[in-house]
This record gives sequence, structure tokens and C-alpha cells, in this order.
Amino acid sequence: MEYDVVVVGGGHAGIEAAVAASRLGSRVAMALPHPDRIGLMPCNPAIGGPGKSQLVFEIQALGGAMGELADATAIHARTLNASKGPAVQSLRVQNERDGYATAARERIESTAGVTLVRGEVAALEVENDVIAGVRMADGRQVRARAVVLCTGTFLAGVVWYGKKSREAGRQGEAPARHLSKSLRATGHELLRFKTGTPPRIRSESVDFAVLDVVPADSPAGSFSGRPGPRATEMPTWLTRTTPATHALIEANLSQSAMYGGVIDGQGPRYCPSIEDKVVKFRDKDRHLLFVEPDGVRTSEVYLQGFSSSMPPILQDDMIRTLPGFERAVIQRYAYAVEYDALDPTQLDVTLMSKRLPGLFAAGQINGTSGYEEAAAQGLVAGVNAARWAEGEELVFVRRDQGYLGVLLDDLVRWGIDEPYRMLTSRNEYRLLHRQDNAEDRLIDVGHAWGLVDEARRNAVRRSSERVAQEAARLERLRDGNENGTKLLRRPDGDYRSVVARLGAPDEPLSDEEIRRVEIVVRYESYIERSRKQLEARTAYERLSLRELAFDAVPSLSNEGREMLARGRPATLGAAQRLRGVRDSDVTALLVHLKRRGGVSRETPAAD
Repeated sequence: MEYDVVVVGGGHAGIEAAVAASRLGSRVAMALPHPDRIGLMPCNPAIGGPGKSQLVFEIQALGGAMGELADATAIHARTLNASKGPAVQSLRVQNERDGYATAARERIESTAGVTLVRGEVAALEVENDVIAGVRMADGRQVRARAVVLCTGTFLAGVVWYGKKSREAGRQGEAPARHLSKSLRATGHELLRFKTGTPPRIRSESVDFAVLDVVPADSPAGSFSGRPGPRATEMPTWLTRTTPATHALIEANLSQSAMYGGVIDGQGPRYCPSIEDKVVKFRDKDRHLLFVEPDGVRTSEVYLQGFSSSMPPILQDDMIRTLPGFERAVIQRYAYAVEYDALDPTQLDVTLMSKRLPGLFAAGQINGTSGYEEAAAQGLVAGVNAARWAEGEELVFVRRDQGYLGVLLDDLVRWGIDEPYRMLTSRNEYRLLHRQDNAEDRLIDVGHAWGLVDEARRNAVRRSSERVAQEAARLERLRDGNENGTKLLRRPDGDYRSVVARLGAPDEPLSDEEIRRVEIVVRYESYIERSRKQLEARTAYERLSLRELAFDAVPSLSNEGREMLARGRPATLGAAQRLRGVRDSDVTALLVHLKRRGGVSRETPAAD
């Protein structure tokens, strides 16, 4: 069997990689043991949230699939941080778990050029120090010019229930038993990480009457501009841990896989287990928990914030200390999973391996956590795998262009020592990289990559023009001593009341365009300040450090000198982002470059 690209895995990274590569004309093989598990949501069936929704809007702008799949299967849509500024406002969509998987499988099966190859990938095939395909566990060879690894938590996976374990990539599925050995044999270093998932509760055993209801937004928001037909169908709920919950956990910490000393893998800082929360925040006697449906037809609810590696018998007791769960019955118990991951510093920003040309990796294999981070990487890896197969220049998103660029930059330049989760606080340009302007920022990139057609790009450009023209019109219109923008900036001001007072434009705006006008007018001074800061930092990206002897630079800190020598950043901008490099080190480099004279300015394709 011979293809242009092999995608290993059918999770969120694999879906984006396969669809993107095939749309660019590649013959794609998606290799996985169970095609019926494509698009499965083993954790919370939800897409979006702070830092994550911005990624999904960017995936949508670039021509990816996740936003459309999420909207089509939405059962609850709500904007988080709605009372805060637009930089942190984030759409979160609860999905029909089984419906999302069905829609994802249908997307793959209906995509021309994608062939499903059933079986476990056991090894990488290498010829002349370049990837040549993969070998299946049964001995079959699947030849390809590029391979994208999207293996999730399956590399040498082990699941833990208390101190009992079994080999598995996730509950009920065998791990990838051999691929770690092949990666090491090709010169790759692996990390060992851990993650987990909460229990699923039978919904009929929960007393919802005592829970706090969290209604969906109406009208519902969407990633694709097309809200799902059932996006307001289901509420979600809130409950809390109690002192009894905490006492029970404290008394049995030795039974936890994490605290009992049987797990070596590093867990995620920003998605801790309930044991972690109790131990690390002993000053709190309650923790907020979200009760969310797995679907409208399933009998399960998901208890977000209650992941655990306690034994099942203890999980039963723990759950029944929660308000509304006094008689709860667990349908599927929580567990922890350990797995191998690539050290992402072995990749470049195109997500191709520095050790093995033609090999790409995306998702949890790169040490990230979350569906959205995986899908974003899958899109980039799939595009580049297709381009590599055709001998074309590889592409990426820069840090100054969006959250996807921040993700790539953080992973491959800084590296990680724990599972990485995208947060709005990681993005120094977050006011410029809002979810509402993702298409403005990236539609041309998606078009250049070949995933966005001319008609859609023109529609986005026209919409952006309408927003800019309306903001300018409001600036010109006056009511006494105040113009339209000043009226809109009032605490009680809104667009519709202002145009009712001053007159509407000739061409009415959509609800989304109105929202964007309100943002650009109200936050104009802050946006302009951020833009100037971005321009100043972008100038650093053009200051080359190639062939610079860092030992010859005076005033560098010892740590900064060590990190620079190890990371060998190609530009001052890249140096600024290295962990351990201080602002004083950046200033010392800048002074040295100026004193040396003839500063080299360049923008490398991938540094």
C-alpha cells in the first residue's frame, strides 16, 4: 500500500491532519485499530473555554473542521467571562458525545482521498534517514512520503484505578505497544506524562433539584457562524465538594495512584485531580464542580473537576458526599492514564521532527492536553505533511499572528515538563488575538495554505470592511457635543441605541458585526496600545542572532547565556521567549548588536 501521507490515530489531531492533507490533494491513509472510535470524546464532551475557544476560532478561520463539528452537535452553548473584557471572553459548547463522534466519522468517510487502514502501527519505516512509511503490527507496510503521529495517550499507555493498573490507551482500548521503541530507535527522546478523567454518573440517580442551573445563552453563539439546531437544548448544573469529601480523600490518600507512589508520570498543573485540589488547597473546604450532560439521549452526566485515581469503592463514597449526589450511582469510574510523549523541542514550528525528516507529530504525543490544542496541531501537521510530500515549503503560524502561533512557539522553543494547556495568560497579544477577529487575522493564511476558497475569503474581507466603515461613520456622526463613538463608550451605551439616535447605516450589520463594532470602538485605545507593543516586538523578530557568539556578549546573566547557547535562537525575538532569558539579557543582546554595527535584519522561514 502506498500513499502520500499516513496519519496515525483518529482523534481530534488525526481528524484535522487527514482532512487538511486530503484537501490539498494528498492520498491519505488513516491508520488506527478501531475506526468506529474516530472522534471519540473520552473526557468532557465539550469544545472551547478560555484560551481554547480562541484556538477553535482560528482553526475555523484556517479551514479546519472542529468548529463545524462542534456547532453541528451542540446541546449547550455559553460565553464564559462575558462580564469581562473581549480578550478573555470565550465560547464553550457542550456536545452530544456520541453525535460528535458520528459526525467526525462521517466527515472522514466522506472526504475524498482518505482511506482507513485498520490495525496497530508498530514501527516507523526509514530509508536514507528519511521517513518512508509505517509498519503494522501484523507485518503490513504502508508506504508514504510523510507520516503524522496523532497517538494521544496510547503510547505505552497504562490506566490506573487506585493501585491497580492495566495496559490501555484509555478505558477499554489497548495501547500502542511498540511505537515508543521505534521512536527511540530513530533518535527521539520521550517523556512520561499522566492525565485523568472524572467518573460518569447515572443521571437518574442525581437530584438535580438541589443543583444550581446554568442555562445556555440565547441566542446561542457558534464557532462557524451557524449555531447548532439544538445549541440551547440542555442546561448544565453546579455542585460543590464538602468538608466530608475532603476528609474522606485526606484519610485515603495512600490509596490514590498519584499519592500512593505508583505513578511516575507528571500530571497537568491546570487540570488537577480532586486529590490534588484537596492537598494543595487545604485552606479551602469547597471546590466548584460542573455537572454536564454527555448528550440528550445518554443516561450519563460528566462531573467536571472531579478527576481521580482513587479505587472504585472509594469513588462511590466520595461522590455521595456531594450535594445532589447522595444516592448517585457511578456508571463509569474515574481513572488515571500514564503515557509516553515526545519532547516537543525535537520538532520545529512546522511540527516536523528535527531527527527524522518527513515525520510530523500532533496532539497529546507532543505533551499537550485538550481536544482544541490537539486539533490545532493536527491542522498544521496535516498541511505540512501534504506540502512535504509534494516538495513544497513548509508553513506555520507565527506567535504574533494568533494563539496557534503561541502554542507552536511555546512547545518547540521552550519545551515542557508537564502536560501543556492553552491559557489566555500565555498570550501576550491576547487583546489583539480575540476570538471575534480570528477570521480577520488568519483568513488570508488559510487561503494561502489552500484550505479556504476565494468566495469565503472575499466574504470575510467584505465583513471586515463593513465593521471598519461603521466604526468610522460613528466617529463622524454627532449629537450635540458627543459623537457616536463617545455615546457607544458610555457604560450604558450599546450599538442599537446609538444608531436609533443617530441613524442606521445604509447596509445593516449582522449581530456578529455589531458585536465587533462595539469591541473596536470601546477598546480602541487599548487595542492601539497593544498593536504598538506588538509592532515593537515584531521588530525583534527581524534582528538576526545567527552566528553570534553569546560568550562575547557582555552583561548576560549566567542563566541567560546558558539558555541562549542551548537554544541557539535565530532572532532576538526568539531569544526573548526562551525560558531563563531575562529582559536585561535581551537589552544586553540589543546593545551588543548595535555596537557591532551593520545589524543583520531578516525573517527566517522557521527558526
